[in-house]
Amino acid sequence: ITRLDIQVGQILQALDANKISDNTIVIFTSDNGGERFADTWPFSGRKTELLEGGLRIPAIIRWPGKVPKARTSDQPMISMDWMPTLLEAAGSKPDPAFPTDGMSLLPHLTRDAPPIQRTFHWRFRQHNQRAIRDGDMKWVKIEDNEFLFNVVVDPLERANLKNRQKDVFERLKTQFAAWEATMPPEPTDSNSSGFKASELADHIGAKTDGASR
Repeated sequence: ITRLDIQVGQILQALDANKISDNTIVIFTSDNGGERFADTWPFSGRKTELLEGGLRIPAIIRWPGKVPKARTSDQPMISMDWMPTLLEAAGSKPDPAFPTDGMSLLPHLTRDAPPIQRTFHWRFRQHNQRAIRDGDMKWVKIEDNEFLFNVVVDPLERANLKNRQKDVFERLKTQFAAWEATMPPEPTDSNSSGFKASELADHIGAKTDGASR
């Protein structure tokens, strides 16, 4: 992390020294949540999991004079948003014949537009994981276990609301099924491996003498 911080700092210093910072967008982000030994607090889960710790990623943008300093946004974002965002920043837009899966974040980054509700879908072959987030609510399926969480008030995903908000639970399941029906089948030879409970330092979920820890 220290070396990464130094290298990013050198890039920003070079942009400033060459007086091109105002015309250069710098984005720091990631492709997935925390690795095996990462501290994903205040979320649970890690890479290869569809819990928030495996999905939430850093997203920092620097564009002097356009994006205000030290401001955060409550707008839910996803990696596919960067293409339409950068296209709009460059004065362009996606080809209508090839629409993107994301939306431009520019109004939320530069003009402080109010957050809008969005729906995101995920699936991962390992453990037959499925998830959909609609607004603040998220349905998750891991093997044969299903959950409903409010990930805004409960980012640790501890309170399973599937029995207390059955209407929301069923609605999200139906929405996910409709989305998945439009997707190609998952390749059976795809690399969807992950850590087993017995390989993790805390061994949570590992079976010992016929019982799970």
